[in-house]
Amino acid sequence: MEFAEWAPQYARIQREFGFSMELERAASETLCGLLPPAALDDPLGRLRPRLEGRDAVVVGLAPRAGAPPLWRLPQGGPRLALVAADGAARRCLEAGLVPEVVVTDLDGPVASEVSANARGALVVVHAHGDNVAALTRWVPEFTGELAGSWAGPPERGLLNVGGFTDGDRAAYLAAHLGARRVLLWGFDFEHVDETEGPERLRKLAKLAWARRDLDLLALGRTPLSLWRPDGSLVDYPAPGAVSTQ
Repeated sequence: MEFAEWAPQYARIQREFGFSMELERAASETLCGLLPPAALDDPLGRLRPRLEGRDAVVVGLAPRAGAPPLWRLPQGGPRLALVAADGAARRCLEAGLVPEVVVTDLDGPVASEVSANARGALVVVHAHGDNVAALTRWVPEFTGELAGSWAGPPERGLLNVGGFTDGDRAAYLAAHLGARRVLLWGFDFEHVDETEGPERLRKLAKLAWARRDLDLLALGRTPLSLWRPDGSLVDYPAPGAVSTQ
């Protein structure tokens, strides 16, 4: 999705959560200063060969989901591209799977993302208004290929092709870069690990927006499917389901 199409959706998200674009921009500037120059050079061009024409399995962090059982998918199709959303990278590595791409705002088990990066994953680090400390702590630890993203228009070598949480940003990225289809594994919009009131409610509110974002993505050209724990694949709920809140 192009930024101009995505911007109205993010404006609604900003209003609900009270995000400050000044803080978003400050974080993006911090990220630009931390990334090596090569990471700011043509990020979409470097990501495209990893996703274009392939079946992208986007791995989320739904409670008890585990790593995707790739052996259940039909053999003989396009080569799979594993895309891990944040801490799902650890689940993949524990199952012996190295993601092609990791999409992260660095609020999960980042050491596993550093490990995946050292083993060949391209990590897309997202800057937002309240993760400057995490950017400063972790970006210098990555030794492999990197790219950066933020909430504003693509500029200074940072990308934005849509999406809000790590999971839906990963799906938007795969679709934008020409994945043949996107399979969502480990996505749950109603259950979270947090049990404390304020944090749990905020997490659920973010997941509600992730669902709306995926509703919007499903109206595009790239087929989007939910991969259920029983192994079945179902089309992602789409037509008529887009919220305009």
